[in-house]
Amino acid sequence: MVFGHTAAGARALPIIETYKVTKFDVIVAGVGAMGAQTCWHLARRGQRVLGLDRYDIPNAMGSSHGVHRIIRLAYFEHPSYVPLLRRAYSLWRETEQLAGEQLLYVTGSLDIGAEGSPVIEGSLASCRQHALAHEVLSAAEVNARYPGYRLPDGFVAVLQPDGGFVASERAIVAAATLAMDAGAVLRAREAIEGFDTLPHGEGVRVRTDRGVYEARRLVLSTGAWIGEYVPALKPVAVPERQTLGWFRPKRPEHFRLGRFPVSNLKSDVGHFYQFPVWGVPGFKIGLYHHLGERGPADTLAREPNAADEDALRRGLKAFFPDADGDVLALRTCFFTNTPDEHFVIDRLPDRPEIIVASPCSGHGFKFSSAIGEILADLAMDRTPPFDLSLFRLSRF
Repeated sequence: MVFGHTAAGARALPIIETYKVTKFDVIVAGVGAMGAQTCWHLARRGQRVLGLDRYDIPNAMGSSHGVHRIIRLAYFEHPSYVPLLRRAYSLWRETEQLAGEQLLYVTGSLDIGAEGSPVIEGSLASCRQHALAHEVLSAAEVNARYPGYRLPDGFVAVLQPDGGFVASERAIVAAATLAMDAGAVLRAREAIEGFDTLPHGEGVRVRTDRGVYEARRLVLSTGAWIGEYVPALKPVAVPERQTLGWFRPKRPEHFRLGRFPVSNLKSDVGHFYQFPVWGVPGFKIGLYHHLGERGPADTLAREPNAADEDALRRGLKAFFPDADGDVLALRTCFFTNTPDEHFVIDRLPDRPEIIVASPCSGHGFKFSSAIGEILADLAMDRTPPFDLSLFRLSRF
């Protein structure tokens, strides 16, 4: 047996050795947001699926922990995301119905920035192109309607009523449970050490520290570790350390669910994102690109520190002073950014048996229900009903 790739840090693989091989239709590496959904969509179609994760299922080592993640239709990043978002909303509703647990919460969403800024113009472009209900509010109107905000003159906001958040950790649990109920085999603490394609297009052979497996297709959804498995992606899939913070509001009534929408706020002091109080104590705030700490995932610090808190408090002091109370929690997670901050969803050009679904540049979780369905289509050689040209590897 010949393995054409060894993951970074793994022991060297033998060139020829005899193993007992377990066979599946599809192997999914990384059972996080994308991987768990992929396992479920494949298993519900009758596919024999193996999902492998180097950590627990779920875990706090990747990109999707921290209680919840924003979902929004007025997508300033690019209007072509909106059809994918509509499908994601539908699938989140289906997931929560089957799981018997609410996962999607609609709060309304605000995209906030200086008048004429890319965030505002991009959000409006998506709303207009896809006929999304929306309002444009002045800073004074936002402050009056949602008194938790203190926006300065010259800022405006696009309010889209369908925005909200998904309970991200619970959503991964739901997808993993549904996948196993449908027959998928999920295994935690089993990292891939090597893989290669089989001759004559027969599929892929994967080795871990516990066994050897074969399948027709391999889906790599390993997040911040994707560069270990696809070396060509290392220069363009760069892990970045992020910190999320929860702070005790001085006026808690302004930040409760039903009184405060999710929001993205881009300003000279940073691009912050916010949630109403839900799930755990405190007002949650994050900062895109945080302290700019980038590098291999295993080298980035996981423990939050005073500099992390200070960076988040800049946003509180400037725009949410009534939330600038005691810190209640700080948690780190990883983004994995491409140069254009769009996703990668594609087959490897030289090995079409291998499908890559990462990185998502810090804004991918909301799409994971739909991306799981797309990856299942690709793994079964079906054509997904979406334009994926924005996510092709060839753009690099």
